[in-house]
Amino acid sequence: MLLSVGAGFVLKKFGQKLAFHQDMTNREGILTVVLTWMTAAFLASLPFMMTDMLDPFGAFFEAMSGLTTTGATALSEIEGWPTSLLFWRIWLHWIGGLGIIVIFIALLPTISGSAAHLFNAESSGFEGERIKPRLHKTALTLFSIYGQITIIATILLKICGLDFYDAVTHAMSAVATGGFSGYNDSVAHFHNVGAEVVLGIVMLISGGNFALYFNVHQRGFRVLLRDDEFRWYLALVMVLTGIVTISLVDNGQAFGSGLRDAFFQIASFASTTGYVSADYDQWPAVAKMCLMLLYFTGACAGSTAGGIKISRFVVLLRGIQTGVSKALHPKEKKPILYNGRRIDNSVFSVVLVFFFLYVGVFVFFSAAVVCTGVGLREAVTGVASCISSAGPGFGPVIGATGNYSTLPSAAKVLLAFVMLLGRLEMYTVLILFSKKFWQGNSRW
Repeated sequence: MLLSVGAGFVLKKFGQKLAFHQDMTNREGILTVVLTWMTAAFLASLPFMMTDMLDPFGAFFEAMSGLTTTGATALSEIEGWPTSLLFWRIWLHWIGGLGIIVIFIALLPTISGSAAHLFNAESSGFEGERIKPRLHKTALTLFSIYGQITIIATILLKICGLDFYDAVTHAMSAVATGGFSGYNDSVAHFHNVGAEVVLGIVMLISGGNFALYFNVHQRGFRVLLRDDEFRWYLALVMVLTGIVTISLVDNGQAFGSGLRDAFFQIASFASTTGYVSADYDQWPAVAKMCLMLLYFTGACAGSTAGGIKISRFVVLLRGIQTGVSKALHPKEKKPILYNGRRIDNSVFSVVLVFFFLYVGVFVFFSAAVVCTGVGLREAVTGVASCISSAGPGFGPVIGATGNYSTLPSAAKVLLAFVMLLGRLEMYTVLILFSKKFWQGNSRW
């Protein structure tokens, strides 16, 4: 805390001595967001290093995993460490869930004119939806909804039989769609059906668009049901839950038990939380394929979840549908619609480029992690998990019962970078590698 406050004090004094003051530009906003996340991860890793809980590379990996709500852990043993350190991991989730920068805007309104560039550099989705005209009020409203869901989740988990500490920490982790738990076997530790149902529902809610929830509060539940992305999101969860349940029952599991495990794990992967209630590595191939699919789809834009986002897939699928229709009827002019509004070709192109960029980054870093000596299955599922902020991968090393502790230091650094790429949706980080970004003094 002293180091963090001291660094802030020095930067503030340095800033006050500048001869002139200007509002932050888009370019400066991008750099500020990336540097803020990197600095926050470094400061957040210090407690892990100072207590010999983790080596420097493992500590940075753990801190970045916490702040980006990935939930991948470099700890081989979680239980037995001081409660303060275990709570610190969960606290990183909760702070990073809504986004350090969004919380920064909410609590420090004095940056006013610069806020838009910070908000835009961190927000997800292809179309921005502001709740209120002023970004400070928007961020404060999001923060309020976030806090209310956390409190309600805590109360419900306490009613289900969890003690107060476990109820608070697991509510914070679920709302942030993070996945860190204070136990080696995650949520399976409790053997509590009620807690699994509550956490499953909270994870699904947290995977929705928080701006949409504000509009629901203002206009009623009809807004929720009319939203294309939310309807597709729920439909995907229900369909995959059904497929996994049938697969588990066909594999000899009782229907009730199969439905329970399927619902929780689908909710966990769909919201990119990463909680584990069963050893899904032992499931049939069909069930595991359903979980892996959710690495890429993610949840809704404007949520704490990662992934490509359902909204982009809706636009892509409707674009394909329009393309097929034009192939059959060349003169037909059928627009791509999203929530009843026409999607311009420029917007569709942005969505398409992002999709291929996401796939390209996934392939590139999978190959890079393999080059560090990690097995192919662990590298591919590890990168897919980290880029989508899901957490656990597949296999005995990083799967349902494993962790990232045995991975080489180089692999941990690469995966930590992948977490940041996924959390800031690629462009904000990758643009820093462009020569044009650093050239000239333009204030774009």
